[in-house]
Amino acid sequence: MEYSYRYRADPTEVVADRLEHHLDVHRQLYNHVRWDYENSPEDDKPSEYGQNNKLPEWKQRWPVFSALHSKAAQATVARFHRNLSNLRKLKENGHSVGRLTRQAPAEYRSVTYNQSGFDLDEKRGQDGYAYVRFGKIGWVKIRYSRQIPERVSIKEVTVKKERTGEWFVSFALETDDKHIPEKPDVDSLDTSNSVGIDLGIQQYIHTSDGKTVDWLDLEDDYERLRREQRRLSRKDHGSRNYEQQRRKVATAKRAIRRKVLDYQHKLTTWLVREYDAVFVEDLDVQSMLQGDGTARNRQDAAWRQFIQLLEYKGDLYGTHVVQVEAAGTTKECASCGVETRKPIWVRDHACPACGFETDRDANSAMNVLQRGFAALGLGWPEATPVETVTATDTAAFQRVSASHVLETGSLPS
Repeated sequence: MEYSYRYRADPTEVVADRLEHHLDVHRQLYNHVRWDYENSPEDDKPSEYGQNNKLPEWKQRWPVFSALHSKAAQATVARFHRNLSNLRKLKENGHSVGRLTRQAPAEYRSVTYNQSGFDLDEKRGQDGYAYVRFGKIGWVKIRYSRQIPERVSIKEVTVKKERTGEWFVSFALETDDKHIPEKPDVDSLDTSNSVGIDLGIQQYIHTSDGKTVDWLDLEDDYERLRREQRRLSRKDHGSRNYEQQRRKVATAKRAIRRKVLDYQHKLTTWLVREYDAVFVEDLDVQSMLQGDGTARNRQDAAWRQFIQLLEYKGDLYGTHVVQVEAAGTTKECASCGVETRKPIWVRDHACPACGFETDRDANSAMNVLQRGFAALGLGWPEATPVETVTATDTAAFQRVSASHVLETGSLPS
């Protein structure tokens, strides 16, 4: 299994200057790899392996490239070909795409060392700190907020400079599957240890067993961002004051992304610890973001990121995480299956066929749960949807505030 840990870095001024220099040289190498590819005959385009073999020749011809560590240079070649492969996949899926463009200094902000050329020294730093050595650059101090687990191998290390000016170091980790908890036997799953998740509009998530989690309140953060953007619009583009204000805008955006990611980490960790199986909709995120006033809230939610976190943590904690078809989960009655169209503003489900009434999102979450069982080849347990969720005409749903999630990192059981 592969996953990553990310740490804030505090390089000295001398090392930061070296990092800046290496970033720029790697950018030049990336652009040269692109130029070499674009100017090769259509029937003889160089492969990643072929361009790696050209690196010694390029280093002799352009000495600036000789300052780069060999593994880091190969990772830069690999980055171009990975981007090229992603572009081809988009084209194959019917998207209109152009060509890969030259990287400007502001766009190229990271360097990766693959397999070798780096060292981690956990003992050299004081409590809460460690040092990472990058070949031909030097030692970089990191805020070692969590130790890399034993029996884990470091596959690669990436150092990145954010638009805010902050430095970060990321470790790509790999652990043998034998050290990962086994997932429960599928036949042991039922409504008591499994949950369907509806990614909601009025609430962040709604579960099939009657829990709701509020949205994260980011209004103050967005007001700060708007204020900094207004100030930026009054600066002369390219001036020193403009650059200083641009960083403030980047910092405000970064604060929002960090809060959302932190919230999602805590929420997904609770879900995979609380349940043996978590079922979630396979959402068409692009269509969700179009056409109505909830677009910004849904963008905040970063649903695809949420689902990716859920999947990787499911593997890490030994929990089944299954995506199911999302179409129709809102329309279908979870009790009898009859479809009823509902405008977006109708927040309750009332089935005209069987009379089952509940919250709209609760009904959707129950349908996700049923589809999850079907995806695993299980029949629907003896407990009915009416027995596994609180209906709107009885007691209130168990509501969990966003602030509670942030403060505790977990939800009540």
